[in-house]
Amino acid sequence: MDTSMLAFATDLHDEGLDTVLGNVQERAGLDGLTLAAAYHDGRDLFPHNPVRKVRYLEGGAVFFRPDEPRYEGLRLRPHVAGLARTTDPLEDLCLAAGGRGMDANAWVVFLHSDRLGFAHPGCATQSAFGDPYPTDLCPSNPEVRGYARALASDVARYGVSTVFAESLHFHGLEHGYHHERYFEEIGAVGNYLLGLCFCVHCLEAATRSGVDAETVHRSVRDKLERLLSGEDEGSEEVSREILADFGGEQLLGYLEARIETVTSLAAEVSAAVADEGARFVFLDLSGAEKGFATGHPTGEAAPTIGWKTGVDAAALAVVCDNVEVTGYAADAGRLRFDLDAYRSLLADASRPGLLLRPMPPDCRSADNLAEKVDVAREHGIERLDFYHYGFCRLRSLDWIRRSFTT
Repeated sequence: MDTSMLAFATDLHDEGLDTVLGNVQERAGLDGLTLAAAYHDGRDLFPHNPVRKVRYLEGGAVFFRPDEPRYEGLRLRPHVAGLARTTDPLEDLCLAAGGRGMDANAWVVFLHSDRLGFAHPGCATQSAFGDPYPTDLCPSNPEVRGYARALASDVARYGVSTVFAESLHFHGLEHGYHHERYFEEIGAVGNYLLGLCFCVHCLEAATRSGVDAETVHRSVRDKLERLLSGEDEGSEEVSREILADFGGEQLLGYLEARIETVTSLAAEVSAAVADEGARFVFLDLSGAEKGFATGHPTGEAAPTIGWKTGVDAAALAVVCDNVEVTGYAADAGRLRFDLDAYRSLLADASRPGLLLRPMPPDCRSADNLAEKVDVAREHGIERLDFYHYGFCRLRSLDWIRRSFTT
């Protein structure tokens, strides 16, 4: 089983690269470290960081030195973080990890980037009313697809073992920016429809798939108008059946076109990574969508909601080296439930990797984590990663080691 722990460049800088690698390798007993090479903004608590206990991350930035010719002809260019202007965190990690016999991996947030979206609003997703969402780049946009390929190959050229792709898909309305406010209730269906992209590139992609995209656009806009005015009451559930009640087969076809868009983009990025000799893992955030805030996901299994963001785990497993499951659940039984669902979807049961959080809200004891690692073993999981070095207390490293030895 391949293992690693996710971390930020600031973790390595503040605690010392050798200290962090020593903790991950010797204290946690893991094979590698996975560095956020491109990441979004945030404000986070870092319990054991000697420099900052609360830090505002530099959003929409990369933590390596870009190879500029790879982006030739593109308007989208990576913004280099201040930390990476005096050193190259990714290069330093690769050298130091190699000296220890550890894997160095790269974790890349591709499309959730307000820095690029605000600078290039024409590359952002767009609502049925034409409102741009600058926090999210659109995976249908040719410029965005070119940037994703270039960014992936740029990171992979460092000789990393694996590139982990986060946010290589569509996003919903919420979790896009600070201080979001939605006071009038339009229901889960309204929120979902308001998050759908209707930019020219999405309309063209749907049309190529045989969908009457303009009719879908009009029906969604009209439905939203009725929900916003209070003429219609919003449903608290979102399903393809409920959406088909007013949008028919054409709307369902539009959603299938989104899946085709994401799958083909993942295939292109995976090929770019393979050309540089690295493996490519697609992070499926369906489990995080359900359990991120509380650690107590409910309802249907995680992979059944992937269609909402254009994610089809079975299709992605064909074009990527692995699909990584976000197992954000406090209960080992719930984790087993979700992994059973993934196993039923994937022809090769060993193909999914698993990302666990060895800290609250998912984990409050070594025994709890050990239960989940046992579930992973039962399912033949061959890749297990842990989120996140800087966010957890150092005792979590001890819990990780114990989970592999009990």
